[in-house]
Amino acid sequence: MTKEKFLVRFRGVRGSYPVPGPSTVKVGGNTACVEVQVGGHLIIIDAGTGIISLGQDLARQNALEKKPVVATILFSHTHHDHTQGFPFFAPAYFGTSTLYMFGPKNFYEDIEEALIRAMLAPTFPVALDELKSLRIISSIDESEIIILDQGKEPQVLNIYREEIPSAPQAVRISPLRSFFHPKGGVTLYRIEWRGKKLVYASDTEGYVGGDTRLIRFAEEADLLIHDAQYTTEEYLTGDVPKQGWGHSTPEMATAVAQAAKAKRLALYHHDPLHDDEMLYALERQAKLIFPNTMLAYEGLTVEL
Repeated sequence: MTKEKFLVRFRGVRGSYPVPGPSTVKVGGNTACVEVQVGGHLIIIDAGTGIISLGQDLARQNALEKKPVVATILFSHTHHDHTQGFPFFAPAYFGTSTLYMFGPKNFYEDIEEALIRAMLAPTFPVALDELKSLRIISSIDESEIIILDQGKEPQVLNIYREEIPSAPQAVRISPLRSFFHPKGGVTLYRIEWRGKKLVYASDTEGYVGGDTRLIRFAEEADLLIHDAQYTTEEYLTGDVPKQGWGHSTPEMATAVAQAAKAKRLALYHHDPLHDDEMLYALERQAKLIFPNTMLAYEGLTVEL
């Protein structure tokens, strides 16, 4: 891992459920997971099935270099397509691994309780507390910021009551809570380092006139990763209209990118019923509105 780069690698880009097969081979069929290598830190956003291949790569690296895996995992929420890969994340079973895990506390339970419930017997044979890794699990809200500095454990500070250190090498992670996603809302994340900014906005739905809180949150982002699950037709009409389901259209994503003056936009959280051909067509349409749009696909790596 280089300490001098800010790399974003898409490991899983689908929403709802995995879709392997020939019609999805170019874009990929794994559910949500983004790997971020920044300032010598490994940050993983969401743990859909895309985290499994990342875990396998980390396991191989661990065996070759004899270095323990240390990662910060950010959960946007605890729907299956954002957590279902974690029980198969190889470093979670290594006694040498340290995983700092953060996520929202919703109306029903905090992030640790949700992960415990997802791995309870008889639905899974290994309980969360049986994993050999060291896991430090914390709920987080938008009044807090996570500071990652070399050689230190992550600091969680209250932005209103505590002094935020100005260490230039430190990575800053800020959450934004959005309640426009069914049964508890979703947390969006901004990762900043050396003046560069990544914003992750999956499972969010557009508002009339744009989501002004998200627009401010993503102002001048170097890369905005934005939900774009449905076409406008699916969202408004179709057999079962998707309005209110907590997801956006490419037009909503481009509207946020334009208003926020983002440098690049990645369309993300693709509908499992959209094949490669359809997704690339949606990308072409989105480019007509916001030229610096790209389609997120498995293996895509972007350097900020």
